Amino acid sequence: MAKPSGGGLLDLEGHYAFYGAYHSNPVNVGIHELFVWPILLTAFLLLHLTAPFAHAAGIGAAVYGAYYFLLDRRAGALAALLCFLCWAASGALAARLGFSVGWKKRAPALLDNLVQAFLMAPFFVLLEILHTFGGYEPYPGFHDKVSKMIEKARKEWEDKNTKKSS
Repeated sequence: MAKPSGGGLLDLEGHYAFYGAYHSNPVNVGIHELFVWPILLTAFLLLHLTAPFAHAAGIGAAVYGAYYFLLDRRAGALAALLCFLCWAASGALAARLGFSVGWKKRAPALLDNLVQAFLMAPFFVLLEILHTFGGYEPYPGFHDKVSKMIEKARKEWEDKNTKKSS
């Protein structure tokens, strides 16, 4: 799959198109829309349960919220609020569960683009939901532009895999 464009860390179009190129199946999209934010809450919960890093969940929520706000102020403000709520809820849950519960099972390994999975997934899902149900775009034409970028990345990936199999 194509990598995000060279616009850097705040290249919303590049990140969105990269993430979108991996998520075209409607069932997969639905699963992401339902579970990505609860997964972020769970990640913050695990960070609350790590004694040496008692404040890692708050730092994580602040970094995520600030990053999303820098990408797009309106949707980013909502994302920052959701990050704060995930942080607060995970803290309350961590206080009830205790340390031992947090480390009984192994977490699944994410092999493909770890940064993209953890950093961009919640904001991608939020932007998708805001667009689907409210027609929201960070700026006019955003959705059309990134849709073309997504299609291009998917086609490149399909062409590459077709060449490998022949």
